[in-house]
Amino acid sequence: MFRATMKSLLARKVRLVLSGLAVVLGVMFVSGAFVLTDTLGRSFDAVFADAYAGVDVNVAAKPKLEVGEGEGEQVSAPFPADVVDRVRAVPGVAAATGRVNADGARLIGSNGKVVTSFGPPQLGVNWAGESDLVRLREGRGPQADDEIAVNAALAKAAKVKVGDRVGALTAFESKRREFTLVGVFGYSSGRDTIGGANEVAFTTPAAQRLMLGKPGTFNNVTVRVADGVRPETVRDDVARTLGAGFDVKTGAELSAASSADLKEGLSFFNKVLLGFAAVALLVGTFLILNTFSIIVAQRTRELALMRAIGASGRQIIGSVVLEALAVGLIASVLGLGAGVGVGALLAWAFGRFAGGLELAGIGVPPQAVVSAFAVGMLITVVAALLPALRAARIPPIAAMQDVATPDRPLTKVTVSGAVVTALGGGLLAVGLTGNAGGATLTVILAGVLFTFIGVALLTPLISRPVVSLLGALFAWSVPGRLGRLNSGRNPRRTAITAAALMVGIALVTGVTVILDSAKSSISASAERTVDAQLVISGEQTGPRPPTFDASVVDKAAALPGVDAVLGVYNDNAIVDGDRTYVVALTDLAAMARIYGTVPQSGTAATLKPDQVALSVSGAKELGKSVGDRLTAQFARGEGPHTYTVAAVLPDEQSIGSIILPRQAGPEFTNPEPFTALVRLAPGTPVSQVQPQLDALVADNPEVSVADRASYIEQQTSGFDTLLTMIQILLALAIVIAVLGIINTLALSVLERTRELGLLRAIGLRRAQTMRMITVEAVVISVFGALLGVAVGTGLGAAVVRALKDEGITDLVLPWSQMGIFLGLAAVIGVVAAALPAVRAARINVLGAIAHD
Repeated sequence: MFRATMKSLLARKVRLVLSGLAVVLGVMFVSGAFVLTDTLGRSFDAVFADAYAGVDVNVAAKPKLEVGEGEGEQVSAPFPADVVDRVRAVPGVAAATGRVNADGARLIGSNGKVVTSFGPPQLGVNWAGESDLVRLREGRGPQADDEIAVNAALAKAAKVKVGDRVGALTAFESKRREFTLVGVFGYSSGRDTIGGANEVAFTTPAAQRLMLGKPGTFNNVTVRVADGVRPETVRDDVARTLGAGFDVKTGAELSAASSADLKEGLSFFNKVLLGFAAVALLVGTFLILNTFSIIVAQRTRELALMRAIGASGRQIIGSVVLEALAVGLIASVLGLGAGVGVGALLAWAFGRFAGGLELAGIGVPPQAVVSAFAVGMLITVVAALLPALRAARIPPIAAMQDVATPDRPLTKVTVSGAVVTALGGGLLAVGLTGNAGGATLTVILAGVLFTFIGVALLTPLISRPVVSLLGALFAWSVPGRLGRLNSGRNPRRTAITAAALMVGIALVTGVTVILDSAKSSISASAERTVDAQLVISGEQTGPRPPTFDASVVDKAAALPGVDAVLGVYNDNAIVDGDRTYVVALTDLAAMARIYGTVPQSGTAATLKPDQVALSVSGAKELGKSVGDRLTAQFARGEGPHTYTVAAVLPDEQSIGSIILPRQAGPEFTNPEPFTALVRLAPGTPVSQVQPQLDALVADNPEVSVADRASYIEQQTSGFDTLLTMIQILLALAIVIAVLGIINTLALSVLERTRELGLLRAIGLRRAQTMRMITVEAVVISVFGALLGVAVGTGLGAAVVRALKDEGITDLVLPWSQMGIFLGLAAVIGVVAAALPAVRAARINVLGAIAHD
C-alpha cells in the first residue's frame, strides 16, 4: 500500500505542488516571524551589552510615572548633584560619574530640516570624555555651552562637519538654538551608532538645562567598582545608602532589563506576522481540501480496484493521509527555508529603518522549526481528512463503472454552515459589545474565523444561482454558455474555490470600511465641533511629537484678527492611583469659544492652578462632580498635585476627559504644547494671519501652520498608510486564492479530458476551448469576490457600530474600492485560467476520446 501511494503521489506531482505552495507561503510567515524576533532580540542583547560594558553599577531615580515599551517615553527623574558624591563615598566605589542622558535632542541638518528618527532615541548627553566605548574621530569634546559633539551616524545623516554652525532643538527648548560642532565621535569596533540612536553631547551645564530643565542635576550615575569587589556588593551598599527612591542595578542587570523591554515591543511584530500566516493557512486549507477532493474523485476507479483486491477502508484512509503528510513535509521544509530568508530580509530592513542597527547573525530558533513542521503537516492532514474518509467509503463495484462524481445533497453542509455562522456572529457580538472581559481580542478573532468557515459552508447553497446569474453575462457565445454550465456543475467545488478568494477580499473590504469610517468620523467631528481656522502643529515621524515654545501661543493671541488661541499639552498621568490620558490647556476660555463649550455644571471661564475640568464621561468614570478633589502625578512632577473639580463639560465640546490648567504642562513628558488651535475674528481672512503665525514658528523647523482642512487631512493620513500595509500583507491570501483557482481548473481539465476531446471532435476550436475555461475561471473568481465584499462589508459595519461610543459614528462604504475588487477578481480569473486553458486547448482529440 505504501508503494502504491508513493507511485500515485509521483504521478500527480504538478497538481500537488500547487496545493503545497499554499502551505509553503503560510509556513514561511510562521517561521519568518520567529526568525525575525530571534534575530532582532539577539541584536538588541548585543547592543545593550556593549552600551553598558563599561558600567559596573548604574544609579537612577525611580520614575514618577512607569511607562511600558511602546506606550510612550520613560522619563527618569533628575536628582541633585550631591547624590553623585554620596555614591562616590560608598566603600568599593572606585569612580562615580554623574550623567545626563535624555531623549529629545534633535539636530537640524544642512538642509534646514530636523534629522528624524523612526524609533531609536535622539539622545542629549553631557560630554564626559572618551572611554572604552566612546572614541573621538574628529575634533574635541564641547567646552563651552554653545558647543556640541555628535556621533558619526548623526553627522552623516545631517551632512555636517566639524566647524559648522548647526541648529538644535532640545527637550526643554523647542526654539532653534545655534551651536558650533566641535567634535564627531564613534564607538568601539568602529561603529557609528549604538542601536541606531542619534546622540548630541553638550557641556554638563548645558545638558542639565536643555535636557533635564534643572541646572545642577543628573539623571544617572555610572559606577566603576574597585578591583576585587563584586558589583552586586556595591549595588546593595549604594541602594541602602540612597534609600527606596532610587533604582540601582548592575550593568548586566540594566542591559538585560533594557533588552527585555524592547523584546516586549518586538512581540507586536511577531503577532502581526503570525496573524497574516493564519490567514494564509486558512486560505490554504480551502485549496488543499479542494485538491484532495478532486484527486479522490478522479481516482474513484483506482481506489475501488484497491478495495476489490482486499484493501481495507483504513488502508485507503492511510493512503490519502500519507500523500498529505508527504506534501506537508516537503512544503514545511520549503516554507522553513523561505521563512529564514524572509525573516533575514525583514531584520535587515528593520535595521536600516532603525538607523543602522547592527544585526546579530541570522539564526533559526527551535520554535521556528517546530512551528513550521507542526503547522505545515497539521494543515495538510486536516484538509485531506474529509476526502480520505470519502475515499474509504468508495464501494468496490465502482471499479466496474465509469468514473463519476455525483452531486450529493447539500442539507447537512447547509445546516452545519448555519450553525457555525450563528456561532461566529454570537462571538463577534460578545467581543464587539465589550462583554468578553480580558479576552476581547481572542473572542473577536474566533468570531471572525467561525464566520468565515460558516459562510464557506453555506456557499454551495448559493453558488449555483449566483454563478448562473454571473455566467449569463457571457452566455452570448457557445464558449460562454459552456463555461457558465461548467462553473455551476459542481457547487461544492466552486464554493470551496471561491471561498479561498472570499477570505482575502473580505478582510481587505472589512478593514477598508473600518478605516474609512474612522477617517470620516474624525473629519466630520472636527468640522462640526472645532471653530478654528488655523492650526499650529508638526507631523509626528518618531516616538516624540513635535512641540513648540509656549510663548508662541501668547504671541499668536495678541495678533490682530485673532479671536482666541488654544495651546494643548498631552500626556499620561497617574490620576487617583490609575494611569490615564490627560491634557493641559493654555486657556480654558479659548476652548469655550473654539468648541462652543457650555458647562453642564461649574464654570468654564478659567482654571486656577489647583483646578481641573472633566468631561461628562470622565466625571462618570472617576466618580467625581464639581467640588470634589482628585490627585495627579506627572512624569516630571516632584510629587502628586491635588486638584478641585471646577467644571463638568459635555463630551462633544471637550478636548479631553481630564483637562488640567496650563501650569501642569511643563511637568509632562513633553513640557511644551504640541498643537495650538487659532480662531480668527469674524471677517478676518486666513491669508492675513497665517504669514504672521509662520513667522512666530520660523525658528522651529518641526512645526508649521496649516488651515483646518489641511490639518485634518494630515492627521488622518496615517489611516491610508495603515490600509496600504494591510492590503500588501493580505495580498498573500489573494495569491494563494489564485493558486487555488489554477489548481481547481487544472484538475478539472484532467477530469474532463474525454469531455473536452468530444467537444473538440464536434467542432469546438482551440480558441473557443480557451475562452470556455477562462469564462469558468472569471465566474468563480468574481463569485468569490462578491462573497468577500458582502462578508467584509458586514463585518466592517458591525465593528463600526460597536465603536459608536468611541467616536466612530459615520459608516462609510468604499463603493469605488469594492468595484476595483470585483474588477480585480475578473482579472485574477483571466490570469488563473491561462495555464489550464492552454493545456485544455492542446489536448489531443483522439487521445482524449480514448481517455479512461
